[in-house]
Amino acid sequence: MLESDINWLQQPGHHLLTWDDERYPALLRDIPSPPAALYADGAVESLWLPQLAVVGSRNPTAGGVANARAFTLELVQQGLTITSGLAAGIDGTAHAAAVKAGGCTVAVTGTGLDRVYPAANRQLAAVIRNHGVLVSEFPPGTSPQRSNFPSRNRIISGLSLGVLVIEAGLNSGSLITARLASEQGREVFALPGSIHNPMSKGCHRLIRDGAKLVESVADILQELAPLAGHLAQNLRAATAPVQPPRLDMGLEDPQIDENFKYGPEYRQLWRALGHDPLPVDSIIRASGLTAKAVSAMLLMLELRGKVEAHPGGAFSRKTRGL
Repeated sequence: MLESDINWLQQPGHHLLTWDDERYPALLRDIPSPPAALYADGAVESLWLPQLAVVGSRNPTAGGVANARAFTLELVQQGLTITSGLAAGIDGTAHAAAVKAGGCTVAVTGTGLDRVYPAANRQLAAVIRNHGVLVSEFPPGTSPQRSNFPSRNRIISGLSLGVLVIEAGLNSGSLITARLASEQGREVFALPGSIHNPMSKGCHRLIRDGAKLVESVADILQELAPLAGHLAQNLRAATAPVQPPRLDMGLEDPQIDENFKYGPEYRQLWRALGHDPLPVDSIIRASGLTAKAVSAMLLMLELRGKVEAHPGGAFSRKTRGL
């Protein structure tokens, strides 16, 4: 097994993130039983981006598929990375919609990363490698086993700021993900549906048990600020050694109030932003900050009402309310 691991790791884009690796995702480190290591295939920096898990039935209705696509599109436009389990149904729909929207997606698998389950998602997995990352706690060669998937689910929720459940039966594995998310201190969101749709019964149970009833993406964003702030703090700590020098910090910007003074990196980001929408890659170049730092801070500022997201993943200063 050690030899197969070494052979797998020698291939381009393959990584093993151990507990003491600085790339090990900060939010996952905080859950009750974090994996000792993660195998990753793709852009490992994606694991530090602010994520929302989108999960649901493997046999969704047409309405469930449409909702998964619509919510994913808007979530990506708001700067969130979409995380799911590469399963059939809602999971695969969310991954594919995130890629189509030009966003980033994280797929957490219940097998070794040299295998794809279900096999029908093999092409989707190849696309995800180029638009995010595939991760697993299981070494190469691990086959799909029933016991692997609840373990996989704790990583899906652990990487994310919250979990959105779109259609789930009463026996759906998505309810396990939602329960684990709640135990990890993550927000749980559920889409209500028809009382006649058996795929809505799991969501209705979650709502009765305290999950947030969701009718729009705005219902989700307003709940994410506390964990987004925690992620931003971890990003500041992780990127502090490579930050550029402080820039004329003695000069006060009248448009930055006391709640906005998180640190010099936020001031760098603020200077890079204008009142006209700018794509994220332009903001990264202008600010001199890392991609993962910019992504997390933009989300935090949007939740604070300081910046505005625009179609195509662009951002600008908000013209009112500063």
